[in-house]
Amino acid sequence: MKILVVDDEALLVKGIRYNLKNEGYEVLTGSNGLDAVRTVRETPVDLIVLDVMMPEMDGLEACRQIRAFSDVPIILLTAKADDMDKLMGFEHGADDYLTKPFNILELKARIRALLRRSARTTEKKTEEIALGAIRLDHVSRNAYLDGALVDLTAKEFDLTDLLMRNPNRVYSRENLLDLIWGYEFTGDIRTVDVHIRRIREKLERNPAEPEHIMTKWGVGYYFKA
Repeated sequence: MKILVVDDEALLVKGIRYNLKNEGYEVLTGSNGLDAVRTVRETPVDLIVLDVMMPEMDGLEACRQIRAFSDVPIILLTAKADDMDKLMGFEHGADDYLTKPFNILELKARIRALLRRSARTTEKKTEEIALGAIRLDHVSRNAYLDGALVDLTAKEFDLTDLLMRNPNRVYSRENLLDLIWGYEFTGDIRTVDVHIRRIREKLERNPAEPEHIMTKWGVGYYFKA
């Protein structure tokens, strides 16, 4: 997933970029509000980390302008802890607010929470989705293979739904854990592998040679449309 980090403190940007890249994110950077607006217009991003106090255009104005054409989640960073400043941030369209100095673990947790929420609320909402021989009914939360009902667990349904709504997009195991299980999940990362295997057993005609639930070796999983 692609995250844009915009702050005029070069060392801070470098540190955030390093930590997010280690989490598997692709990171774009900028140093002022103009950079932020320009980048979001030219390149789809999944989330923005945006400083408030910057030259040329501050973060509040950048946030306001971005909101005119995009619903991308935005986390504002500020050196001010005053409640009025936070309210101003939310009024301009921010989704979350973090006061400097902050713990990088908290920033990463907030990013994961917003990405998870965004994946659930901003995707195209339809009563059903069908790709190839697989169909999901979101009203009944039933899955079908070649028209036959298939019994999926809640997590298997949610995982299949995420992959089908974003065909050919590769998700790392870490991304899938964050989006489906939540960042508070403390279990084994191999949980994802187990669920993928069970989904293939239920929704692939030949689980040993899957047609749709595919592995990108060394990266993660995706749904081949």
